[in-house]
Amino acid sequence: QVQLVESGGGLVQAGGSLRLSCLASGRTFSRYAMGWFRQSPGKEREFVGGISLSGGSTYYADSVKGRFTISRDNAKNTVYLQMNSLKAEDTAVYYCAARRSIVVVTTDYSYWGQGTQVTVSS
Repeated sequence: QVQLVESGGGLVQAGGSLRLSCLASGRTFSRYAMGWFRQSPGKEREFVGGISLSGGSTYYADSVKGRFTISRDNAKNTVYLQMNSLKAEDTAVYYCAARRSIVVVTTDYSYWGQGTQVTVSS
């Protein structure tokens, strides 16, 4: 069992930055690929990016590529989402998720956090 808790969301002006964190419980964090997703009202939850078990590989949705960066610290059981050059369309609830093996862009993850709200004002 893995419990995930996101933090770092908030209100930011367009062009600004935020860093989200996702803290995982348990001693097997390094065995899980991690993903970040977001969901805005009336829309489906969408893949933002993911990171492999060791952190050696990262993957991004086209909409955030070049602006967002995912990293992880397995010693701290934490995965991060650094968001720069934020746009109004990035407004959403952001979720981290964990699954064994590889990153996938679907919502096929075993564990999810409760989400953190990110609001970008234009």
